[in-house]
Amino acid sequence: MSKANTQKALNGVACSRADELVKFCAVLRAELGDAIYSSWFTRLELDRVAEGCAFLSVPTKFLKSWICAHYYEKLRAIALAQLPGVTDICLSVRSASFSLVGAEAEPATESRIAPRSQAPIVAPAREPSSAGVETSALDTRMNFSSFLVSKSNQLAFSAAQEISRSSSIYNPLYIHAGVGLGKTHLVQAIAQAATVAGRNALYLTAEKFMYSFVSALKSQNSLSFKDSLRGIDILIVDDVQFLQGKAVQQEFCHTINALIDNGRQVVIACDRVPNDLENLDERIRSRLAGGLCVEIHSLDEELRLRIVEARIAATKIVQPTFEVAPSVVSMVATMIRTNGRDLDGAVNRLLAHTTLVGSVLTVEQAENAIRDLIRHREAKRVKIEDIQKLVATHFNVSRADILSSRRTANVVKPRQIAMYLAKILTPRSLPEIGRRFGGRDHTTVLHAVRKIDALVAKDSALKRELELLKQLLED
Repeated sequence: MSKANTQKALNGVACSRADELVKFCAVLRAELGDAIYSSWFTRLELDRVAEGCAFLSVPTKFLKSWICAHYYEKLRAIALAQLPGVTDICLSVRSASFSLVGAEAEPATESRIAPRSQAPIVAPAREPSSAGVETSALDTRMNFSSFLVSKSNQLAFSAAQEISRSSSIYNPLYIHAGVGLGKTHLVQAIAQAATVAGRNALYLTAEKFMYSFVSALKSQNSLSFKDSLRGIDILIVDDVQFLQGKAVQQEFCHTINALIDNGRQVVIACDRVPNDLENLDERIRSRLAGGLCVEIHSLDEELRLRIVEARIAATKIVQPTFEVAPSVVSMVATMIRTNGRDLDGAVNRLLAHTTLVGSVLTVEQAENAIRDLIRHREAKRVKIEDIQKLVATHFNVSRADILSSRRTANVVKPRQIAMYLAKILTPRSLPEIGRRFGGRDHTTVLHAVRKIDALVAKDSALKRELELLKQLLED
């Protein structure tokens, strides 16, 4: 076929697709109304129809998540009715920098430890019922085959694989790790592998669990909510440290107890060990600690090197001219020791500088490009519990005194100092700090911070004392 005929054929495909999209969107607007359509569907595109599947895309992850959570079934029903030969749909996030006729859009969302791929993100599982539990979206790239394994995560990886295949004595499985070390990747891999094996797996974030439970209470469908959860084979809850509210925590406790007692599997992901979850009920902490608790440790240099290489290889799919010298790859893996997300950021910075400069970066240029990430690498993650223990020991009081309601002078000052240090040394919000100090209000924390700030300005001895405590906590 000549070049002119090829272009003509492509133009015909594009026009046909445009006509199909116009008809499809007209029906969508008619059924949903102008207001909803204008808010969520004006940027919807039909990329292609292949093997009975309509591949749709939107420009942002937020838009995709909202449509999947609220309009997925409606979107699918209209597609099946309006698009000839379509039996299912796939909604993905298209890249602003990569768009070809008939090509799959590169998802804009990022995986944690896995390299990015061109596979679209499949829509989340459908809701069991209107009164049931709305699942959290799964990223199909977060699977076992794309998870990079080393000594730091081998135990967690092996336990996750075993649980995805069959029931395990490791119940619950509790995976904890710092930010960007791969815990979400691993628990999503469990959900996807278990589903492929024919097991009924439900993946939820703590936020989604809270939202579903509160919605069920408001609609007076709490029994349907309970039944939906208790009828599954594997319950996976991510970021459980954000679980709040007495009623929500009680229901969560009843749910995991019921599942475990009936031989169903529970998997939890969190950023700390169960005993450090002071905002959770003691019964929940005890139940979570009763299974297998596995930590994903910091990335070793070999794993960091593999992650950087994988990220660069994935980026070259979209930017074929992107080249990074081996010496630069080694420098990045050596200098950035924090987590996979910072390594992602380093590759993005290298890509930006390479694009702007127009040549392969030297080690010196690359180091300058990632300087902000290198400065951050040595920062120690200070825990509020460590602050409380150190301050209590320093001022000869107990940690229980600091958390208590006692208002004697020998307790109030250490408590205020501990709150002050928690504010300046941790990323926790004032309400979160208040909860970790015996359930106090955020205004109490704010008062303590202002009080210590004022004292430090005029008391050099207290200033030196605080500097010593900060140094002890950060070393």
